[in-house]
Amino acid sequence: MGLLSKHIAYSEAYSEIQRYGADPFNVRFDRVLSPTEGELNGKRMILVGTNNYLGLTFDSECVEASVDAVRAWGTGTTGSRIANGSFDGHVLLERALAKFYGRKHAMVFTTGYQANLGVLSSLVGRGDHLILDADSHASIYDGSRLGHSEVIRFRHNDPEDLYKRLKRLKGDPGDKLIVVEGIYSMMGDVAPLKEIVAVKREMGAYLLVDEAHSMGVLGETGRGLAELAGVEADIDFIVGTFSKSLGAIGGFCVSDAEDFDIMRVVSRPYMFTASLPPAVVASTLMALKRMEEDAALRGRLISNSRRLFDGLNALGFTTGPSASPIVAVVMPDLPAALGMWNALLNNGVYLNLALPPATPNNKPLLRSSVSAAHTTDQIDKVLSVFEQMGREFGLLTRQGRQARA
Repeated sequence: MGLLSKHIAYSEAYSEIQRYGADPFNVRFDRVLSPTEGELNGKRMILVGTNNYLGLTFDSECVEASVDAVRAWGTGTTGSRIANGSFDGHVLLERALAKFYGRKHAMVFTTGYQANLGVLSSLVGRGDHLILDADSHASIYDGSRLGHSEVIRFRHNDPEDLYKRLKRLKGDPGDKLIVVEGIYSMMGDVAPLKEIVAVKREMGAYLLVDEAHSMGVLGETGRGLAELAGVEADIDFIVGTFSKSLGAIGGFCVSDAEDFDIMRVVSRPYMFTASLPPAVVASTLMALKRMEEDAALRGRLISNSRRLFDGLNALGFTTGPSASPIVAVVMPDLPAALGMWNALLNNGVYLNLALPPATPNNKPLLRSSVSAAHTTDQIDKVLSVFEQMGREFGLLTRQGRQARA
């Protein structure tokens, strides 16, 4: 027996998944040709599972900015900003983010995951209360553990349940921080933010919104769900990532909170992680500029998202409640999900296989993420393959309705 024997149940489940064909945890591309195409085992694939919402990973201006930064500043920082100091680009990026969101302060992390770890563990601690939407991302749950606050979950997208749980805490000492997401990463549904803000106001809590999947997607200027809902003034902290709409890697937090910069001293994930390399900072700055200046990117993204969402529903597949760049098809069981995912892959469509317990209602999902760079022909090809494979696997009847689990 070794140290990893405690994970034997996961090992057995993983082996069962592998028996269906390709390994979804170890897909290895030969080449990535563009934001929407790659090559896998010598076969050209349509990429519909990359979160490359605005298609900026191959944007010529972003690429050139990154190359120039490598030549001027080298390949990496080799340490944290506390130990090795900040580069000029780090400061410029934080100023640009603060300006974009109309906030006084911004702080950049090396990954979006670390942003949630670093921010949540700094804002609340022992004696405080962290109230999370039940479908919160793993990074939010992990950040809650690092901070040692009392964690309370409320039913997904249920402001009434949030109100009841906060009401029970009335009079208890300690701060109360509500955490929700703009767009939820599994089903692509959005938070009822206006109603949540009303609860926050009445109960005297703070509110953090993770706009990881909604930055660059929602709102007139792409600031996310808070902008779309018209409640930005009521959001105390916004967390996000550079790895979706901005086509890079990294995370951030913006806020008007007093003493915001103390987080640079008390946030362990910020203090003890090497800072973003110059090339990533430069490409992110350029991507932010491109996102601000080219509203047509969001228009194409929304159009493509609706085309895929409406098309899958017309075929009879079960999806999330509304169109967003995340379009998830609910599978009746694990064998159907594994069979369909492998069949889609074999027919030139790459998307994500999402498995319980990481999925709502413990149902496996075939999760697509749409890009502004997709063509209508590519979207239609994906729909055609879904229809063909859905019929072959008995998921679609002659009337085109999905068999219910």
